[in-house]
Amino acid sequence: MSLPRLLFLTERFPPDMGGVSRSAGRIVTSLHSLGIDVDVVTWSRYLQPGEMSTEQGSSGRVYRLGLYRHWDATMPHTLNILDGLHQASPFKAVWGHYLFPAGFLGVWFGRQHHIPTLVSARGNDIDRELFPPGDFARLQWTLTHASTLTAVSHDMARKMQMVGDRTPITVLPNTLDCEIFHPLPPNDLQDLRHNLGIADQEVVLGFSGELREKKGQGFLLQALAQLRAQRPACLLIIGELRSAAQSLLQTFAIDHPDHAARVIVTGPLSDPEVIVQHLNLCDIYLQPSLWEGMPNALLEAMACERCCIASDAGGIPEVLESGQTGWVIPRSQLHHLGDAILDCLSLSVEERHQMGQRARQFVQTHHAPAQEKAQLQKLLEHLING
Repeated sequence: MSLPRLLFLTERFPPDMGGVSRSAGRIVTSLHSLGIDVDVVTWSRYLQPGEMSTEQGSSGRVYRLGLYRHWDATMPHTLNILDGLHQASPFKAVWGHYLFPAGFLGVWFGRQHHIPTLVSARGNDIDRELFPPGDFARLQWTLTHASTLTAVSHDMARKMQMVGDRTPITVLPNTLDCEIFHPLPPNDLQDLRHNLGIADQEVVLGFSGELREKKGQGFLLQALAQLRAQRPACLLIIGELRSAAQSLLQTFAIDHPDHAARVIVTGPLSDPEVIVQHLNLCDIYLQPSLWEGMPNALLEAMACERCCIASDAGGIPEVLESGQTGWVIPRSQLHHLGDAILDCLSLSVEERHQMGQRARQFVQTHHAPAQEKAQLQKLLEHLING
């Protein structure tokens, strides 16, 4: 008996960096374990425009398409590819991971071929598409015509209801494997600390992912400067910087060369075990996002028992309770991030350790992969059979 065949559209997919990529890889693995034959279609900046590569992954086939300069060329080309795949072996359903471009294209393709569609809102989908008039119309159309909607947080679901006037919307939060993301003994990290050039007495502020404006880069640099005025510290960026972020760092280096010299950028890291090692170096993990879905990196830091300080953007308050599992700062007060760091450091080591333990326990209880898998099974039964 052939397996139900599902098309999974996503802007990024492992080994790409970022939360969209990580969640896409995790969900596709769960779909495969539920007996679904998944074809992943994603886009790559490393291929020539119109070029396509095919790979057989552990959880299904992955098609990577080269991006044209503009989406108005990339999208019709993508639809041509999807038509060909569907003609060769018809899909039973379409999953659009992120509202645009994947969600929009998935709903358009699904309606063309009379197959059900699921769209999952993951991060700044609503915030990014809400204000430009043309983008808003496309956003509203996607939310209105998708067969099923999911959101990564209750905050995101409320925003989707306001735009698309749709109910119900299933909240499908990010999950992670706490067997992989866990605390490590400090003695196991001495070589890595030395290799990164971190002095023994330095406080390590951490951020994980692709640093960009929406992640609060400017506030991270301000906080580093404020802390270094009082004690040795460094900022460890576990990931990479977008071009605009690099420009801001270069400007910061002109005005504050000594502080900028203590910004350590690892570059892209794809091995979860290596990411865990770097997260465990952080005395305080920072997530000063301007807008957000439910950041995977924050959950990973919590699972590693790091003391976390984050903004109240998106679904962050749904996972971080200020004073209990971390610290939450209003988005309008992110210029006080440095003060929050100093307040956190004023706690005893034992108090910070207990806060990290409570954070890990919360993630273990509320963001276990088994919970997501059970929700996925119900969603698929409804989508494909119903």
